[in-house]
Amino acid sequence: MTKADIVNTLFEKVGLPKKEAQDIIEIILSCIKETFVEGESIKISGFGTFNIRKKNSRRGRNPKTGEEIEITPRRVVTFRPSNQLKEMVEKIER
Repeated sequence: MTKADIVNTLFEKVGLPKKEAQDIIEIILSCIKETFVEGESIKISGFGTFNIRKKNSRRGRNPKTGEEIEITPRRVVTFRPSNQLKEMVEKIER
């Protein structure tokens, strides 16, 4: 699913004009990005929690050459689904 798909879903289900739906999605995503930059987590009830996790520097290996390299410290976004979302996904037939 793409951002355009979400905009179309808002257009079809809520009846918002596409421009307004696009603006709403942009505002929501901008708010989420700003929250991540500040290092805060985002909890969406019934969906899950997005956290910022700090990863320390570590030794790694270039898979092509086998050369050892230093992987710099960084922050990554992790997602932990809610129990409701887990149950919904588990019900899907494979």
